[in-house]
Amino acid sequence: MNEKIIAKESEKLSMYDVIVIGGGPSGLMAAIAAAEQNKKVLLLEKGSKLGKKLAISGGGRCNVTNRLSAEEIIKHIPGNGRFLYSPFTVYNNEDIIAFFEGLGVALKEEDHGRMFPVSDRAQDVVDALVNEMKRLKVEVRLHTAVNKLLMDDQKIYGVRLESGEEIRTNAVVVAVGGKAVPQTGSTGDGYPWAERAGHTVTTLYPTEVPVTSKEPFIQSRELQGLALRDAAVSVLNKKGKVLVTHQMDMLFTHFGLSGPAILRCSQFIVKEQLKTGSAPVQVRIQSLPQYNEETCFQMLNKTIKEEPKKAVKNLWKSLVPERWLLFLMERAGIDAQLTGIELSQEKIRNFARELVAFTMDVHGTQPIEKAFVTGGGVSVKEIEPKTMASKKKQGLYFCGEILDIHGYTGGYNITSALVTGRIAGMSAGQQ
Repeated sequence: MNEKIIAKESEKLSMYDVIVIGGGPSGLMAAIAAAEQNKKVLLLEKGSKLGKKLAISGGGRCNVTNRLSAEEIIKHIPGNGRFLYSPFTVYNNEDIIAFFEGLGVALKEEDHGRMFPVSDRAQDVVDALVNEMKRLKVEVRLHTAVNKLLMDDQKIYGVRLESGEEIRTNAVVVAVGGKAVPQTGSTGDGYPWAERAGHTVTTLYPTEVPVTSKEPFIQSRELQGLALRDAAVSVLNKKGKVLVTHQMDMLFTHFGLSGPAILRCSQFIVKEQLKTGSAPVQVRIQSLPQYNEETCFQMLNKTIKEEPKKAVKNLWKSLVPERWLLFLMERAGIDAQLTGIELSQEKIRNFARELVAFTMDVHGTQPIEKAFVTGGGVSVKEIEPKTMASKKKQGLYFCGEILDIHGYTGGYNITSALVTGRIAGMSAGQQ
């Protein structure tokens, strides 16, 4: 009888060198890096499978990293990207490429340096990571939620599971993600653990997220489904100064605006609203970014001179999509049936202004659960950049989206997750 109790007790307190919490890109990378050092590694994942977010990333093709220079990558990570300068000296995007190719996942480069598997299958990336963990004998427990980190004043010494089981370890790597895309398991579990360990969690907010607007033409769905190609979208502060401009495609929706240019601008809208107490933010759309108001005005007049008797809606139809053209003409007070010579110079100038500087109010964004990326998180000031170790608790490491690091889509967030995961795992394994 006593022997059974002793066996049960020792079962309850199993010991590992490293415990990784979270089976996303940074967690998988951390487990591999720790296990490469012949350490006994346990990976805990509360969901039913590993790499869920990775499998749906890049539209199911998985944009594993980006081939741009470190300098350029950091420029595309407006949320504390500079923190990554130091980690990049240990492990960087070129190392990520070599790592996956070494696992048999051939990669190809697409526009703007984006790297994808040649197979265009995100699942190949997930499978390669999972198979490498098997090869390195990482123990994986699925459907296993962590309740809390076990710690004393100095250090972490284990985890307690929701089931009540306690597991001892020398090092814990927290790789549980942020709050964006919660259907993949990122539900913000790690923030209270970080705070209990003495860390600051900065304000969480959505980034890479569609924006909402109460403008009458949005509410009436007049432009719903209209896409503008290669438009220059700017976010203005309350003094009318440009905070950021992104020239990419954009889309009008039933609730506001979306598309790549808008997603990239969204965090600047959120940050401006945090400053102004959620006041509306002005967004400027330049549908002809190659012109300013004056050169656009001259171009419109030149086309009128060439075909003075043509109705302006036919004269200018090649400039922008027809729905947008008619909408902007109406805003400029122009009857689309009139010929160019019937228009006053003032109306032509008004129309030029709408083409190069159409301005509208946006009133917020969709919630963080609808965002691609979480802004805010565990303060990077409290993390050692070359080891990803906590400056607050010995044996504790953070990596991936739980950190206050966020970038644009295009392989930048995944690069940050893989680099910080790799370094956290390596360092935890040496703990």
